[in-house]
Amino acid sequence: MPLLVNMQQLAREPLTLKGEMPAEELDLGVNDEMVQAKAPLRYDLTVEKLEDAVLAQGRLRLKLDCQCVRCLKPVKIELDLKGWAAHLPLEGEDAVAVVGDCVDLTPHIREDILLGFPQYPACEPECGGLKGISPDRSKKTSDKTGLPSSALSELDKLKL
Repeated sequence: MPLLVNMQQLAREPLTLKGEMPAEELDLGVNDEMVQAKAPLRYDLTVEKLEDAVLAQGRLRLKLDCQCVRCLKPVKIELDLKGWAAHLPLEGEDAVAVVGDCVDLTPHIREDILLGFPQYPACEPECGGLKGISPDRSKKTSDKTGLPSSALSELDKLKL
């Protein structure tokens, strides 16, 4: 169920919205194996009507199930948008759609949540990666095979 705000009720007084929205309702459309939203979105918002716009502001929290991009361990990351705000104009070319005296906040929440997703989730900042693979790329040869670690080091040996 989308997060709808009734304009007639909003004209009388600002609204306080607190609750949860299932992650499926957000319809994030993310096909990323490293970042998934399965827990519900928790919101605490104040919505008010300005002269020609609707202003929604407050806090959005969503727990993400992630995999560390270095070691592939599962890690939970909480996306916390404390100062979230959306200014939704009611007139002009950027006007928000008013359907049946209601404005849907869901698309604007979805957009900011997607922008807040971690690009490269890690279990800890100094994660060394998978065991057995050296994160130090400055070595001339690998530990196991004795082969050069890069093709450029071999090219440097050529005498032209």
